[in-house]
Amino acid sequence: MSEPLPPCPKCGSVYTYEDGPLLICPECAHEWSADDAASGGAGGGAGKVWKDANGNILQDGDTVTVIKDLKFKGGVVKVGTKVKNIRLVDADHDIDCKVPGIGQMGLKTEFVKKITD
Repeated sequence: MSEPLPPCPKCGSVYTYEDGPLLICPECAHEWSADDAASGGAGGGAGKVWKDANGNILQDGDTVTVIKDLKFKGGVVKVGTKVKNIRLVDADHDIDCKVPGIGQMGLKTEFVKKITD
């Protein structure tokens, strides 16, 4: 018999399920890596804490706005651009996201501000 899946680190739901390499919570739609869950990493809340430019704690799935123009090889991400459904990563950048009108991109948390609902 296989091991039971861990509860959702965001809402605590026990109804998580596997979808390829990810674990998914059907109650809050939070997705995290099975590797993170096994190691107690970013998804478990015991590892690194990501904060925006104002010191607000960021989580996977948050919506943020860009606080300054960010130039890159293909153009510019303008100040005020809203980025939805971010994914936090532990790499040379902190956020994997899809920027409207540009596409897939990596951002640093120091250049974004969390939008609170």
